[in-house]
Amino acid sequence: MTDQRARARDLGITPGHLTPGPRNAIVDVAGVRVGHTSIVRGKDLRTGVTAIVPDAVDRAGGRLPASLYVGNGYGKLVGATQLVELGALETPILLTGTLSAFRVADALVSYLLDLPGNEELTSVNPVVGETNDGFLSDIRRRPITREHVLDALTSADAHTVAEGCVGAGTGTAALGFKGGIGTSSRVVEVADVGAVTVGVLVQSNFGGTLTVCGVPIPRDAALGFVDAQPPERGNSCMIVVALDAGLDSRQLGRVARRAVFGMGRTGSDFAGGSGDYAIAVSVAEPATVTDHALNPIFSAVLEAVEEAVLNSLFTATTTVGYRGHTRYAVPLDHVVERCRLAGVLPAGR
Repeated sequence: MTDQRARARDLGITPGHLTPGPRNAIVDVAGVRVGHTSIVRGKDLRTGVTAIVPDAVDRAGGRLPASLYVGNGYGKLVGATQLVELGALETPILLTGTLSAFRVADALVSYLLDLPGNEELTSVNPVVGETNDGFLSDIRRRPITREHVLDALTSADAHTVAEGCVGAGTGTAALGFKGGIGTSSRVVEVADVGAVTVGVLVQSNFGGTLTVCGVPIPRDAALGFVDAQPPERGNSCMIVVALDAGLDSRQLGRVARRAVFGMGRTGSDFAGGSGDYAIAVSVAEPATVTDHALNPIFSAVLEAVEEAVLNSLFTATTTVGYRGHTRYAVPLDHVVERCRLAGVLPAGR
């Protein structure tokens, strides 16, 4: 197995037919930044925090149109009901491990209370998603502190997004292999709007059989041995979609729904124990966009989610953690060979 990690496009694997943005990342959407804090401590802690920070909600009184789709509600998404009820995002979106979600939410509230102009603030709706990283990290220790959250928020960058075993993806696993953080984007033409950039970030931690552009990649065949450790049975996926078209919250709900559908392209089994959530947010000024014009955006979301999930696995590295549990990185040479034999990649790639 090769240890050389790469994004899907670096291998010639290009899900769909639409054009990515210049970074092929959620930060291609102007005004969106991403930061991570990773905790790798001793033999038992493999966890962290990822912050998705739209500039408009990183200041006093900031709000953006947003919505949520719950594919399966087996999770602890803090702030979900108000997000749906009001159709608005008031805070950055933070991702972490399951039992740390509440400490992260408290730290996010502290961060917002301290922002200039919020001196009289008495209510705010922190949005914090999670997946269960308890196989690789001692989840009961809940090691996330306010400082970890602040580091993720203040380090958020609009130029690059680290992927794989970073931030909230440090201890996650997906589709039989080591998972993590992945991102992708698409640029599409929308009637009466023009060019629209759709960016996606995923925290992959769900079960099923890895599928690459329609080609199944079973775990044991890829690894070359039988891995006796149990595969994921759920454990969840968080998806964040940002776009620069002025959609309303109802339309963003339709976009979020397609994001969860996109997991199916990568082989998700949508298990009953998987909390599968997608949040969609618009950073653009409100505009009149007809429902008939949304189809290119739907296609962009499906493709970007598929590629983001693949990037989360292809950039992740084999990780040994809690109680010696191991999740192996998907062998990329095997993936390339299987895709070549299936005709997904041309000979010689």
